[in-house]
Amino acid sequence: GFKGVNVTAKQPLHIASQQNLLLPPTVLQMKARSMFVQTQDTPNPNSLKFIPGKPVLESRTMEFTSPASTYCSPLARQLFRIEGVKSIFFGTDFITVTKENEEVDWNLIKPDIYATIMDFYASGLPVITEEAPRTDTAPSEDDDEVVLMIKELLDTRIRPTVQEDGGDVIFKGFEDGIVQLKLQGSCTSCPSSIITLKNGIQNMLQFYIPEVEGVEQVDSDAGL
Repeated sequence: GFKGVNVTAKQPLHIASQQNLLLPPTVLQMKARSMFVQTQDTPNPNSLKFIPGKPVLESRTMEFTSPASTYCSPLARQLFRIEGVKSIFFGTDFITVTKENEEVDWNLIKPDIYATIMDFYASGLPVITEEAPRTDTAPSEDDDEVVLMIKELLDTRIRPTVQEDGGDVIFKGFEDGIVQLKLQGSCTSCPSSIITLKNGIQNMLQFYIPEVEGVEQVDSDAGL
């Protein structure tokens, strides 16, 4: 966009700095490290998706709700050191960070989150270590036909949509016609998305599987 400028050997630096003045500091910092982390809003104003442009967890998702839970993830442990961070969720190619409350300003903690993610990927450490527990909807040998159908529907039709919004749904059980689900990531503390999610999931499961009478959200603190 610099028409009519005769670029001599000394001028490119000047032009580059003029262009860079238009960029916020965080973008400059990201460009300097040759990694571009994008952010994306979620239905929950207290949750933000950070997309590093590199795989996070290729075939699963994980949620960390306290510093103690991050024993199996060096990246989650570093992110919890940022003041104002309440929980962290890893998707296939994104990291959802949820802040404590509305008073915590994204503009104040976003640069720290960017820097932590970039430093981590530069370090070459694994996102999670081998001892990480598995909490997904993988079929198990004990599942009966109805549970297998529920898990398949969750995996193919419901979880991709929820992950798009920076969260996930984990199957916790099926008792007396009620499907027990745990909501993770951006879905955990957003009342409107919980209602929509519950109705949407319940309608879909009931439509395909007559045995399902309802859906119940299992609180993450219930010890399940």
